Amino acid sequence: MAGGEGRPPAGGRAAAVQPRSPEAYQFQDILYGKKEWIARITINRPRSFNSYTTATLQEMTLAFQDASWDDAVAVVVLTGAGDKAFCTGGDVKEYAEVYTRRPRDYWKYMGIFSGAIDAVRNCGKPVIARLNGIVAGGGNEFNMACDLAVAAEHATLRQVGTRVGSVAAGGATQWLPIHIGDRRAREMLFTCDDIPARQALDWGLVNRVVPGADLDKAVDDLAQKIIDKFPECTRYTKQQVNFWKDLSWHATVGHARDWLSLHFMSPEPYEGMTAFVEKRAPRYRELRQRAAEGRSSEFLWGPYTRACASCGAKGIPEEFDFCGKCGATLA
Repeated sequence: MAGGEGRPPAGGRAAAVQPRSPEAYQFQDILYGKKEWIARITINRPRSFNSYTTATLQEMTLAFQDASWDDAVAVVVLTGAGDKAFCTGGDVKEYAEVYTRRPRDYWKYMGIFSGAIDAVRNCGKPVIARLNGIVAGGGNEFNMACDLAVAAEHATLRQVGTRVGSVAAGGATQWLPIHIGDRRAREMLFTCDDIPARQALDWGLVNRVVPGADLDKAVDDLAQKIIDKFPECTRYTKQQVNFWKDLSWHATVGHARDWLSLHFMSPEPYEGMTAFVEKRAPRYRELRQRAAEGRSSEFLWGPYTRACASCGAKGIPEEFDFCGKCGATLA
């Protein structure tokens, strides 16, 4: 919080709404700057293709909150470091190491993620997505949370939920039908195919596509047009055009938060995210085959039905031949 604890700032403004200098935040995962009416927020994890961790989302939320409060900011630009990726969604390594082990914590994480998305949508300033490379998964959800998007010619857009054992219910299932229509949305969500920048422009997923060398100029030209409009009218216009996206978002995101948390206990995210980390193809058909044969596809080693006559342990997976507690052979 800006200002001293318990001490009102100069000018009588509430301490809770005081913007700060970007340097005061000492961000680790993002770059944040404000100059000439434009705030720039850059996900600075190029080695991970600008995927975001829990900490990244928390930093993004603070930066958007600050830009929202700062009357010297008219437009916010969101982008990723380098020229390979805008954002590739959540850090799958973090998912695999943390949330497949403690699914209950994914519910907490999803609250942080939806808060970051809301910080973009509700910041009161138009937000331009500067798409400088791969836009994947949650990265495309952040793209759609922004008001406008300018893409470099080499950018590609895709959803990845059904490839990695998740559901793209952090904005994609809600907003893709609004942006590109129902059939195209289903194609993106079901196939997880790349959508080239020019095709994304034709579909209405971005506003402009330019050569990579012209990306900054195109973003700045668009920002200048917004700066030279009345701020209060612009803010309320954003609130009005948010209506359909607000409606679909608030009707579904809480349900998605709980379902995804429970789903992290199943084999699909375990297999999908482990395969991603191990750099191999997920065994999609193996899970399908298990179900087709009448075996369990909902549990990694079958439902917890067996008991050990030697030590009395219960809830042992159906496919275990030995007790995991005492090692005895199961009858």
